[in-house]
This record gives sequence, structure tokens and C-alpha cells, in this order.
Amino acid sequence: MHELSIAMGIVDAALEEARQRAVHVTAVHLRLGALSGVVKDALLFSYEVACQDTALEGSQLMVEEVPVIVFCPQCNERRTLPSVQLFACPECGALTGQIVQGKELEVFALEVEDKDPEAGKFDTPQLRSEEVER
Repeated sequence: MHELSIAMGIVDAALEEARQRAVHVTAVHLRLGALSGVVKDALLFSYEVACQDTALEGSQLMVEEVPVIVFCPQCNERRTLPSVQLFACPECGALTGQIVQGKELEVFALEVEDKDPEAGKFDTPQLRSEEVER
């Protein structure tokens, strides 16, 4: 199950970001393309396992599913595929292999709480979302 190694990579990256910014991560936001080769449910389970005994234990993995969008050379337009079984324009039926979107596996934001530097605790009222560029 390669989802566990992916989840461990996500956890490692989020822990590093949390350490550098002195924050506590409450949620990790991920874009997951339909063609990423990753099974969402397996990744969610693996994330919980990977978070055990770390500072991310109890955090959530929020998955935004990304559909497959192709470029149709016949229509000269981007089209969302209704199924990944047939790479054909849903409007005109022209076959295409020009994938525009749908392979993503991208952490795009973290929800964090600022740490209280004096007490060593977390200040829960100051929740914020931070964009992560990697």
C-alpha cells in the first residue's frame, strides 16, 4: 500500500512546516486528482496511522478531489471527463490524451493554531489557514 508512504511524506512535510513556523497543525488540505493513482480512503486511513505519536496526532486530512479535465482538439476547449474509462470529449466525442488536470497530489494549505510562547501551550482562538508552497 503506497498510500502509507505518501501519508508519511505529508506528515513529515507538515511537521517540518509547523516546526519552522512555531505553530500547531490542526488540518492538512490536499488536492487529489482522479488520475493520481492514490486511493482516497486508503490515504485517509494511512494519514491517521502516520500521525500516531507525532505532533499531528488528532489533525485532519482534508481531501479536495480533482476531476480529470482534458483539452479537446476538435472543440478547442477544456472538457471535464465524466469517467476516466474513456478519454473522449463529452461534447463531440473526439478522442484526446491531452490531460490538463487530474494528476494532482498536492498539499496546498495547513490549518494551524499559534503556540503561546510563554506558556508553551496553544492559543486556540487564533486559527488561520496558511498557504504552503512546495
